[in-house]
Amino acid sequence: MPELPEVEALAYHLREHAVGRTVTRVDVASLSVLKTVTPQWTELHGREVTGAGRHGKHLDLECGDLHLIVHLARAGWLRWSDSLSPAPPRPGGKGPIALRVHLSATAGESAFAAGGPGFDLTEAGTKKGLAVWIVRDPAEVPSIARLGPDALALDRDGLARLLGGQTARLKTVLTDQRIMAGIGNAYSDEILHTARLSPYATPAKLTDDAIDRLAAAMHDVLTSAVERSVGQDAARLKGEKRSGLRVHGRTGLPCPVCGDTVREVSFADRAFQYCPTCQTGGKPLADRRMSRLLK
Repeated sequence: MPELPEVEALAYHLREHAVGRTVTRVDVASLSVLKTVTPQWTELHGREVTGAGRHGKHLDLECGDLHLIVHLARAGWLRWSDSLSPAPPRPGGKGPIALRVHLSATAGESAFAAGGPGFDLTEAGTKKGLAVWIVRDPAEVPSIARLGPDALALDRDGLARLLGGQTARLKTVLTDQRIMAGIGNAYSDEILHTARLSPYATPAKLTDDAIDRLAAAMHDVLTSAVERSVGQDAARLKGEKRSGLRVHGRTGLPCPVCGDTVREVSFADRAFQYCPTCQTGGKPLADRRMSRLLK
């Protein structure tokens, strides 16, 4: 799933390549991705792109007083092209394209491009979660209205206040967008590993030193990922994310810090990774799914 650093990088790409252009056409291949009825997508036609930003893991394309808000979910992505096909994608087709935004070309571009620039919103797989809203105020999007403070905007004391009284597992709290916005499964694994904290730790019971380490890890991991990602072509962002991960998605490989084997805890539709030596005093965490399989 794209998280804060990747969505920030996509917003940067749109600021660099889309701002100042005009929306010439929007093609909707999958009506199910549209979560708003009015304003209709056709109201974007002829509007200038005036900005691009981020709300947690939501991408925001600003077109004057309208906002095209996108949540990429687990398998969604934005694919930029300097020369989109002028033919609209087939509505209801089996391909990955859900929505296409055509933008105006400059005089120099139109001389050699069959189609103008723009982007496709795509989603792989059969479990669909990609969502698009067209609103006048981002706060009209329910999942944005519920967001906690942005993870990169939290200082140490702000983080301590958020964690106070939280009794759910630390991993759960870090990825709860209502508590703090922007962190998902992958970067929570990386933050906890850097902070040397167990995913099962109780937030309200963390010592001052543990909170210091967690705050520093959040800032360092997210800032580093943003710096690596911003400026990359959208097509390269997924590979850049994978190259910077130390434990997430690396089950069975040696921890780059201590050499212990990276372990995994699996759930029905996801898994997280951790290092026992760095994070849990050398003790593997209980994996209830594996325990059930062994019975």
